[in-house]
Amino acid sequence: MNMENYSEVTRDQVEQALNIAVNQIAGDLDQFTHAFKINGTTNNFYEPNINRSWTSGFWTGQIWLAYEWTKDERFRKAAEVQVDSFSKRMDDNFDINHHDMGFLYSLSCVAAYKLTENQIGKEAAIRAANHLITRYQEDGQFIQAWGNVGADDNYRLIIDCLLNLPLLYWATEVTGDSKYADIAQRHIDTSLKVVLREDHSTYHTYYFEKGTGKPLYGETRQGYSDDSAWARGQAWGIYGTALSYRYTKKEAYKDIFYKVTDFFIDNLPKDLVPYWDFEFSDPSTESRDSSAAAIAVCGILEMCKYLEKEQKEKYRCVALKILKSLIDNYAAKDPKSSNGLLLHGVYAKGTPYNNCEDRNVDECNVWGDYFYLEALMREVKDWKLYW
Repeated sequence: MNMENYSEVTRDQVEQALNIAVNQIAGDLDQFTHAFKINGTTNNFYEPNINRSWTSGFWTGQIWLAYEWTKDERFRKAAEVQVDSFSKRMDDNFDINHHDMGFLYSLSCVAAYKLTENQIGKEAAIRAANHLITRYQEDGQFIQAWGNVGADDNYRLIIDCLLNLPLLYWATEVTGDSKYADIAQRHIDTSLKVVLREDHSTYHTYYFEKGTGKPLYGETRQGYSDDSAWARGQAWGIYGTALSYRYTKKEAYKDIFYKVTDFFIDNLPKDLVPYWDFEFSDPSTESRDSSAAAIAVCGILEMCKYLEKEQKEKYRCVALKILKSLIDNYAAKDPKSSNGLLLHGVYAKGTPYNNCEDRNVDECNVWGDYFYLEALMREVKDWKLYW
């Protein structure tokens, strides 16, 4: 895609957008300190919910980012209330029969420990890492995404899990036990061998033969079809390969980053924010997924730390142009119209070729809000990852 006619976002524009977002979060604390924003909005408003689903950590992560930016103790106190809730969630073994422990505990409890040395957070996050590695399957060498461990109908990984692995690297760092990082490494190697297609698009999920670990086939769960490129999955691939390189420095991951990122960039529509699946391009009446764009920006900015000057400048320029489109065209700017941060996201959309029902279509979703805020933070400070 030729992006010469697009401008990069400026520091002033980022700070203005960041302040608008943080003010929104501050206004939500009364309603969402002892309750959570999860999944997505209805008519652009979140309803209070309990600490469940795979998405609640994204709200706590937003509060920690707001605390980092402002140093306002209101944010710290609210986030600590939520850290206690995450500790209780491990106590109760509540809604954790899945692999998304990184999404839940990196952004809540690891963040709390890194920022404030919160010991409750540290202990809960280690327990979450211990739970995550119970899902590791030696036959195939991957972390099983969903369902009961070893279930025949769920013997698979999904591309999203690349963002759960930093929890394991952190656990090795704080405990000194290499088992966590070893499992993360094996899962990365397996994932990147199977999810990448010849055209550098990605499968959402990939199955293995139980008992032998033989790779079987890829399919989609939330994309348009098994052969299409789900936009958020491609974005997970961008950020996931960047994080994989961050923790391992394996040059092969850098090469894969270029491939998945170039596919994403080359297939963007005119305003640089993808439709929910790359099956669709301009002109289309299909919904965008702004969260995919925000995830991709974060992944590109992370990998830019490790690129040579020419490549760094190339990819950073693209990321800042995408971020400007998000700020200009997708950011929520009026609390009266939304209590989210990033409009026009898609949780899931049903098609004749997937097993989905429509969920939060053309709405804010809580991970989109989080990654948008993270992208802004990356541009105003030398941000130390919670991942």
